[in-house]
Amino acid sequence: MADEALFEFLHMEVVSYLFKTADEEKCIPILENMGYRVGHSLAERFTKDSSRFKDELDIMKFICKDFWTSVYKKQVDNLRTNHQYLAFPCGLIRGALANLGISCIVTAEVQNMPACKFQIMIQRSQ
Repeated sequence: MADEALFEFLHMEVVSYLFKTADEEKCIPILENMGYRVGHSLAERFTKDSSRFKDELDIMKFICKDFWTSVYKKQVDNLRTNHQYLAFPCGLIRGALANLGISCIVTAEVQNMPACKFQIMIQRSQ
């Protein structure tokens, strides 16, 4: 329980600090890059003792079930967040998927608060 609160407070303070010290155009990429580095590292840590995934579907299941629940203690389809914080989770997902061999673009949109929707566009090399 304490880990959850610490992560949430740290996240809120980082976002607050960035938005107070820089303009929004600079804050979003900084948060996204922070999330990328954290997601990349966590995916490596969470999968170090696992067998390789068979395909992209298995990787996405891992991200939705195991990874997201480990980080946020919530199911993906029940995530509640504030839209200004979405740059970090987008980076988190992108970093984790990059570590697992999937290059992608992750975007988020808020249609009805407090829910948000993540869209993952996989980039295939030709």
